[in-house]
Formats: sequence, C-alpha cells, structure tokens
Amino acid sequence: QVQLVESGGGLVQAGGSLRLSCAVSGNILSINVMAWYRQAPGKQRELVASITNGGSTNSPDSLKGRFTISRDNAKNTVYLQMNSLKPEDTADYYCHARSTLAPYVYWGQGTQVTVSS
Repeated sequence: QVQLVESGGGLVQAGGSLRLSCAVSGNILSINVMAWYRQAPGKQRELVASITNGGSTNSPDSLKGRFTISRDNAKNTVYLQMNSLKPEDTADYYCHARSTLAPYVYWGQGTQVTVSS
C-alpha cells in the first residue's frame, strides 16, 4: 500500500505562486511514476504534471513554463511549484502514484487551490 498526503493549497491572488507538497509513505519502492492532477468544479480531472523515478517530467503544453513538478527522494516528497497563477487554475489538486503493486493507482485526498482575480 501507498499513502499520499497533500498540503500547501489555499487562496492566492492572480499572478501569485503556491507550492504544493505530497508526502509519500508506505511501499515507496513500488512506485514508478508520481503525478499531480486537478479537477475544477464541473470538469473532468486532468493531468497537471508527472515525474518518473528517473526524473523525467511531463506536462501539458498549456501549463509548461508556469507549473513545475519535482521530487525530493530523501524526504519522500513530490512538489508542484505553481507560478503566475490564473483564476482558471482554481481546482482541487490531487497527488497520484502509479505502483507495481495492486491496486496499482493511488490518490491523495486532494488540496484546494483558489485563485482570485
């Protein structure tokens, strides 16, 4: 089993920055990809950024340059640095892990990000 606990969400003005953290515990060695997803009200959950064990990152073109995913293996933590935030970035942000062990996909409880105009 893998446990994911997000933190760092909150209210920020447009143009501001936030850094989300995801603390990972449990069977960490079974994880091969970590990611952040978000879900805005009335919309589908979407990928924000992902990072592999080797450090390769991926994110939608629309978010590149503003959102950066990183990991600190010593702290078992994955981060999402969000800059130049826009009201449309308002959503619940979820930490996600893909594991080699069933049930293979794990989610955190989510952290809310609200960007005011």
